[in-house]
Amino acid sequence: MLVWERPEPPDRPTPAPLSRERIVRAAIRLADADGLDAVSLRKVAAELDVGPMRLYGYIATKEELLDLMVDAVYADIRPSGEGWRDVLRSLADTTRHVVRQHEWLADLLGGRPQLGPNTLATGEAVLAAMDGVDLATVVPAVAAVNAYVVGAVRREITERRAERASGMDERQWQAASGPYLERTFATGRFPALATVVRDGPHLDADQTFRAGLDFVLDGIEAHIAR
Repeated sequence: MLVWERPEPPDRPTPAPLSRERIVRAAIRLADADGLDAVSLRKVAAELDVGPMRLYGYIATKEELLDLMVDAVYADIRPSGEGWRDVLRSLADTTRHVVRQHEWLADLLGGRPQLGPNTLATGEAVLAAMDGVDLATVVPAVAAVNAYVVGAVRREITERRAERASGMDERQWQAASGPYLERTFATGRFPALATVVRDGPHLDADQTFRAGLDFVLDGIEAHIAR
């Protein structure tokens, strides 16, 4: 029986009350502070000041705990709007917002389908907004938006982590790497790259995300119009 259908054991008032919600919230606090490496049933038990064995009545494995964590933060991914384009944009924007709040989520997106109630509610809202579009278009269209969002937010979070690890923000990194690129481009071996770096638009993270999403949504709209 999946964790979503398995009943919790009766609560015991001592030494500390427990529930799946309390366990998941503690795990999210640990992950927000120190990443997924900080999450284990033993560490969560210590955070709650209970013995690790007490957690096994509520959650059988770390994989179940991760599934519950993902579904908990999906409560904040609530796509809305008028029409399928607005809803898909809202899905992308709210997913990105939640990942920026919980960086560890970037490491868990894009795997096997999530089956928790909040995740299913998000999927239901998206598919309901595409009512009237044939399913042969709906399925790959939603998959395309999800694939774009997963790739974009993973890149953004990876860049964030690289900045923290190096101690350099984007401007400092560009200043440090600029002389090397100028010497490399001066060889004439990479003319297309040189043109883009020197003359192309330099978009910030928000602009980059919106522009890429527009390309995806424009393609879906053109396909539906045909």
